[in-house]
Amino acid sequence: MKSLRYLFFLTVLSLPLFSNAQSITGKILDEKENLSIPGVSIVVLNKADSSLASGAITDLNGKFDISDLKPGDYLIEARYLGYQSFVKPISLQNTRIDLGNIKIAEALTELNEVTVSARRSLGTQKGDTTQFNANAFKTLSDATSQQLLEKMPGINMMDGVLQAQGESIVQIFVDGKPFFGTDVKAALQNLPAEAVESIQVFDKLSDKASFSGFDDGEREKTINIITNPAYRTGQFGKMTTGYGSNDRYLLGMGLNAFQNDQRITITGLSNNINALNYSGDVNTIGESRPQDGIIIYNALGINYSDLITNKLQVNTSYQYRDRTNNGYSSLVRDYTLNTEDEQRYGEEKSNVRRNKEHAFDLRLTYDIDSSNHLLVVTKVSAETDMERSDFFGKTEQLDKIINQTTNTSNVNSTNFDFTNDIYYSKRFQKVGRTATIGIESGNHLDEDYGVREAENIFYDPEEEIENLDQKTVRQRKGLSWEADFSYTEPLGKMGRLKFEYEIGNRIEDSDQRLSDLISEENSDDYISILDTALSNKFNSTYLKQESELGYQYSGKKIKLQAEMSYESASLKNRQHFPNEDYLTRTFQNYLPTLRVDYKPKSTQILEFDYDTNTDAPSVGELQKVINITNPIQLKSGNPDLVQSYSNRFRLRYKSTNVDTDRSFIADVQSSFENDRISSSTLIAEEKMDLGDGIVLEKGAQLSKPVNLNGYWKIKTYFNYGLPIDKIKSNVGLYGGVELSKSPGMINEIVSFTNATKLRAGLSSSSNISEKVDFNISTRATYTMVNNSLRQNINNNYFNLNSRVNYNWIFGKGLVYRMELNHQLNTGLAKSIGQSFVLLNMSVGKKIFRNQRGELSLNVFDLLNQNTNVKRTVNELYIEDRQSNVLNRYFMMTFTYNLRHFSLGASNSDF
Repeated sequence: MKSLRYLFFLTVLSLPLFSNAQSITGKILDEKENLSIPGVSIVVLNKADSSLASGAITDLNGKFDISDLKPGDYLIEARYLGYQSFVKPISLQNTRIDLGNIKIAEALTELNEVTVSARRSLGTQKGDTTQFNANAFKTLSDATSQQLLEKMPGINMMDGVLQAQGESIVQIFVDGKPFFGTDVKAALQNLPAEAVESIQVFDKLSDKASFSGFDDGEREKTINIITNPAYRTGQFGKMTTGYGSNDRYLLGMGLNAFQNDQRITITGLSNNINALNYSGDVNTIGESRPQDGIIIYNALGINYSDLITNKLQVNTSYQYRDRTNNGYSSLVRDYTLNTEDEQRYGEEKSNVRRNKEHAFDLRLTYDIDSSNHLLVVTKVSAETDMERSDFFGKTEQLDKIINQTTNTSNVNSTNFDFTNDIYYSKRFQKVGRTATIGIESGNHLDEDYGVREAENIFYDPEEEIENLDQKTVRQRKGLSWEADFSYTEPLGKMGRLKFEYEIGNRIEDSDQRLSDLISEENSDDYISILDTALSNKFNSTYLKQESELGYQYSGKKIKLQAEMSYESASLKNRQHFPNEDYLTRTFQNYLPTLRVDYKPKSTQILEFDYDTNTDAPSVGELQKVINITNPIQLKSGNPDLVQSYSNRFRLRYKSTNVDTDRSFIADVQSSFENDRISSSTLIAEEKMDLGDGIVLEKGAQLSKPVNLNGYWKIKTYFNYGLPIDKIKSNVGLYGGVELSKSPGMINEIVSFTNATKLRAGLSSSSNISEKVDFNISTRATYTMVNNSLRQNINNNYFNLNSRVNYNWIFGKGLVYRMELNHQLNTGLAKSIGQSFVLLNMSVGKKIFRNQRGELSLNVFDLLNQNTNVKRTVNELYIEDRQSNVLNRYFMMTFTYNLRHFSLGASNSDF
């Protein structure tokens, strides 16, 4: 650790120091719509010879700040595709120049004088942002933004989650403004592809880091959709209604009303075909629709965005969801025992679960003046959950049943979460000098009420039957707050220093009361008797303080950021019931970080990140009370847990060739963790007395979290994309290797599970015309697993997932759609399905003026083979699980596309 500290200070001292830098700031706006334009190239040229002096890209709010200039005379130019360039001479004399709002106009082109002889470039790499031109990707006229995105290099659907550059997309922006919070699919499904001008892919910094300019490592993979100016004033959307066999139905809509900065989106969905996001195409299931159970879903969403004044901007959304899931699943689980006697657990479960949720997000940005800014982010969610479940579980050893349980439960839960973050930032007259104050707070409440009946049978050494009739009431409260202050100071021409101090506390209370229900003689009434051995009242506080010193160097080609933090934390646990108990622990850690961005060219970037982090256990992991949800597999918390400490490394390279439209992304990540919160399982070889009247019968299990060392993971990823003009398609190749080692404990013996995953994939998307559209993809994963404790459960298994999506408009508005999904598995349990083919098709007819309507006949799962299988591998067991899914149905649907722009102007006018 000392060597890291010395390296940090040597790095700071070795960087050059220069005189104070000059700066130019401003904001780019659309002249007609008065909207900010992100992604504009700002070029600063030396006036004498027009050589390049510096440059920048406007941020999500259209702002730019160039601070690495010497005194002198320059020309500043703003360049953006489809707009006229802006050029202005400036003179820098030891001052900051604020150009204010710069309005640029759309470029006018005489179409009869221009001959297009080459395809439009797919996109480019601008620093750490990858930007794609939407017009270079051809889709059908009624395609969604998600269908457009899936055509772009490095963006694909993986296990139902949309990913970019190997990472899950967390947030969607539209013209630099948040859209539908973090509901990525709702945002993409309700914005038509034709409204998109370009797509930006980047790692969004946290709100706190955005103010200070110092990356704190809390990044989110974000997509910013820049809309076509023609779609920024008008009403557009889609509505669908459908009814089919087995009483399957669908009602959905997505309506948008845009008036320059004021934007309102309303979405609604009601169906019993497992659709959780409205797309207007009931056959487009792919991997975007969960297949676990049969789902009845109703939802309503509203997103509102507006620039109230030139200084105040508001973004807010509300979503209501009502989901009922009728599920059935079966699983097989093999444990890593330190014996050749195999132990296997099997379970069959059916449940009905209804979940209702209200979610509200509010984001207020107030630019008090050019130097003072205020940001308020509020999130509120309220949720109720009702579940009735029945399951049968049994444990076998050497093909002999040693225990089993038949279990029925009813649980009602309510959850409430409230968070509020306030950030104030001040930029001083001296370039690079800033101050930021942040206050983050949260309030969380969970309440559960449940009743359970169970019959447990233990066969060894002799048959013993245990009947349970119990009631559980649990309440958890959480209060958290954090105050943060950071100050930055310029150090030389290209350097800045940062000092930061933060203090925060997390206070959690948990109260669980379990009672046995005993029926009275000659009566239907029950007597409730508290079971003190299974009841507990617990409190935990985690107070953390952190001081940080950082240095940032920003050159033309290299940006370096080095920081050293000292963290002091105290964890206090107190048990109030059934008896008083105290435990206090303190922690001191040094947390170094290093980030280096190297840009050899404007279209290339090499990024290196090194992070350290600590993580404290939750109140659920700390509370020492036994959970008997499954009476033959008990669970408990562990108040002796300590915080974990992790080291993470990452190296990433991105390149885009604008001449050949070839893109390449390579990524290597690694993580090493000490005191990782893992799991310890005690499997009773004989009947065991756990104290307080709790008995662990032979073959039953008791699991609890423990701290273990030895965890590490290394993961690589690459993606290579290129257009093939001969077949008018874009092709992508991707793959990677993942190596991991995970510690676990069974019967006090530590074992390690080593896993190797090899991944490879190929995708091709059409770029033929607006009449023909297809996507073809296949990906393969080969996994090798071995355990240091028990070699006989070592296992290799293979998964191949292929998808073909084809859409064709022909004749006089006839439409044919087909989606084929094939999944092949090898090496799973014999009782689990190994492969299936999911085939969806539809035929339809465009109707009405401008073919705005469509009437179609759809069939889902034509071959009636749909299934859902999943393998889970961890340090304790290998599990294969299969669940019920939606199978074949037919449906007749009607869809209408609304398009109304600029006070009655049609789409063709633009």
